Amino acid sequence: METTEKIVTTTNSTTDEGKTIAIIAYLTIIGFVIALVMNNDKKLPLATFHIRQSLGLMLTSLVVGMIGIIPILGWIINLVAVFFLLYMWIMGLINAVNSREKTLPFLGDKYAEWFKKL
Repeated sequence: METTEKIVTTTNSTTDEGKTIAIIAYLTIIGFVIALVMNNDKKLPLATFHIRQSLGLMLTSLVVGMIGIIPILGWIINLVAVFFLLYMWIMGLINAVNSREKTLPFLGDKYAEWFKKL
């Protein structure tokens, strides 16, 4: 598994604004929508990267939730997946706080590929 990392170096105000939007993207679905709106005009690279990662994480959570409907086996898969998703969310939030464009563990590269037109 290969992960990509890019540390963003631009002006302080741009970095701070991108960092703020990136952090907001990980805070619930409402935060995600707010981040999309805030980044709509400016298209800051750091914010856009983390919005894509956050979208992938939310969609994966939705799929895991649907799998959890299946009795016994689905519950077990759901329980294990919740811990992986929590780990991925924490890593994404830490990367956003540190202004790093580092893909999430496990599926982050796929998220970047799938949502590159976002």
